[in-house]
Amino acid sequence: MTVGEWSKSSVEYGRKLVDSGLEGAQEGEEAFLHGEPLAPFLGQAAQKALAPAAVGACLGVVGSRPWSRSRSAGKTITFAVFGGLIGFALGLGWESRRLTASVASGAMKNIEKTRDEHWLERNPIDYA
Repeated sequence: MTVGEWSKSSVEYGRKLVDSGLEGAQEGEEAFLHGEPLAPFLGQAAQKALAPAAVGACLGVVGSRPWSRSRSAGKTITFAVFGGLIGFALGLGWESRRLTASVASGAMKNIEKTRDEHWLERNPIDYA
């Protein structure tokens, strides 16, 4: 096998893996949502993530030490915004963890299936 044939084969196999992973992720999403659209689920998750965002903003204000001598309103607002963003991201991740697990599981199942098929192509089993 030449380098060109090997690289073409490797790229083709990589493409198969990516395609099967994406297909599995979509199947995992559909299995979790049971045919419902994704937008309402994300809307509810975002709404539930507002509480951790508020906590993060409060921690950001406290972290900026507004009581110190060299306090700055801009610094306090910046810390509050970053704390709120971090809190929102963590809250959204927590609220959507079951969806994420279903998507990842579906992707891994399909990737493993594709890997097994590839292995069997390269290592045929002779039952005779």
